[in-house]
Amino acid sequence: MKRSIILSVVRIVFTLLLASGLLPVMAQRVSPLPAKNSGGRDVARPRLVVGIVVDQMRWDYLYRYSERYGVGGFRRLLNEGFSCEQTYISHLPSYTAVGHTTIFTGSVPSIHGIAGNDWIDQATGKDEYCVSDSAVQPVGGTSPAGNMSPRNLLATTITDELMLATNFRSRVVGVSLKDRASILPAGHRPTGAFWFDDVKGCFSTSTWYMKELPGWVQRFNAMNEPEKLAAGGWNTLYPLSTYAQSTADSVPWEGLIKGERAPVFPHDVLKAYREDHDNIRSSPFGNTLTLDFARAAVDAYALGQRDVTDFLTINCASTDYVGHRYGPNSIEVEDVYLRLDRDLAAFFSYLDGRVGKGNYLVFLTADHGASHAVNFMRSHQLPAGFARVKQVMQGLNDTLERVTGVKDLVIAGTNYYVNFNLAQIRQAGLSIDSLKVVAKTYLAYQPGIQYVVDMTDIGAAALPKKIESMVINGYNRKRCGSILLLPEPGWFDGYEKGTTHGTWNPQDTHIPLVFMGWGIPHGALYRTVHMTDIAPTVAALLHIQAPDGSIGDVISEMVKD
Repeated sequence: MKRSIILSVVRIVFTLLLASGLLPVMAQRVSPLPAKNSGGRDVARPRLVVGIVVDQMRWDYLYRYSERYGVGGFRRLLNEGFSCEQTYISHLPSYTAVGHTTIFTGSVPSIHGIAGNDWIDQATGKDEYCVSDSAVQPVGGTSPAGNMSPRNLLATTITDELMLATNFRSRVVGVSLKDRASILPAGHRPTGAFWFDDVKGCFSTSTWYMKELPGWVQRFNAMNEPEKLAAGGWNTLYPLSTYAQSTADSVPWEGLIKGERAPVFPHDVLKAYREDHDNIRSSPFGNTLTLDFARAAVDAYALGQRDVTDFLTINCASTDYVGHRYGPNSIEVEDVYLRLDRDLAAFFSYLDGRVGKGNYLVFLTADHGASHAVNFMRSHQLPAGFARVKQVMQGLNDTLERVTGVKDLVIAGTNYYVNFNLAQIRQAGLSIDSLKVVAKTYLAYQPGIQYVVDMTDIGAAALPKKIESMVINGYNRKRCGSILLLPEPGWFDGYEKGTTHGTWNPQDTHIPLVFMGWGIPHGALYRTVHMTDIAPTVAALLHIQAPDGSIGDVISEMVKD
């Protein structure tokens, strides 16, 4: 009798849970997602893959500020996950669009075609933006910020391959403040890719993906979260005097928010945002906004809560904007990472509750690092300088004009490449080989230039093998110039204020890579792995095909059959 009563109560509770919708969530927390392979063996997969790319995150930031990280963010990744401590970019230039594309394709610019954030089309001589597409229209945003798509991407991504593997039953969503950092990771056929429109101060997309914004995006935009986040201004989490890993609050090489007289805390982000919505990007609140929007996407699309694996790509871009403006050694950069650590902890906790701890796979990496500010280096008597590429190109044009009598034979020095005006050269009946001889002689003696590489005779530059490989991997003959300039260590093409990236040196190319969650053992690896290894490793974990341009290797120490 007692047993029958107990069974009746259990049935009633079960029925109530099923009707309430709570039962599926409970089930997710205790079971992985099985799928049958061709041999009939169960192939377990995570319910959700989350690829987080922290923009401009140098590898050393994992440890530089670790004393103040909490237990749920970066420390959780390291304490529970598997860290590849010697992960390097294997291409040039080390820029945002190139890095994101390489992470998700397992390929390099030579193959996947994204040779920079911008490039000079060698056939037309025109400047091209990596995701610009005049054939599509903005949805929820404005032109030209909304005229974007992945059309220039020549290879598939791991997100594309997941779609193919599940007959397009998976849901794939890309999220970033930056268009390129949302579009390129999400691939060619995602459920959606969303980025921030600075004119309207809202998330938007394009007609490549959909004809109108989904209701959930409209509701999120209607909350006006950027202004709410900025309302209290940006002050430090801790007293200024305790930021021992950073320089003083105001140093000459830090940039300014428009309207500020000095780069000091507190920063009036609300005033700056109201004057130009772009300014939310250069504050820690841009990362908070991005992760809140990602959370809304998980809810709206039930990511990780169905019978098939989904994929969410997230780019935290504010670290890049803050880094560019203030430099790696600023209090602003230290504070933005301390705040990001808290935001990540909250996001992981949310996924634990929504998808179930152990049921999702997350990897965190970066698209590139950052060089120390030149004047910071000089203040400590360390070698550094500005490779003024625009001025060098003007001097080269003047030199070529004196030799040939023809003006404007060089279009630009985009991505450290000499982009010749091929139409002008043909019209004048000049020899490109003869022009390159003059150019290489001139360029070899410019301040801060260590190597001048003729891309049709790379071996003649006598590069160290590692650098030679990066040069070859980065060269796409349709989108790169004829001659590549490689600056000396500590030198780059930038401005007096803040810093940038783009070189082959470790500060720009040594990136974090940590996997955590479903199927991931705890541990660390100290052999060299490459950015190109990420996509094939995820493919191996999911038991799906690697992207069609992938040249990377599986990080076998982490993958257990």
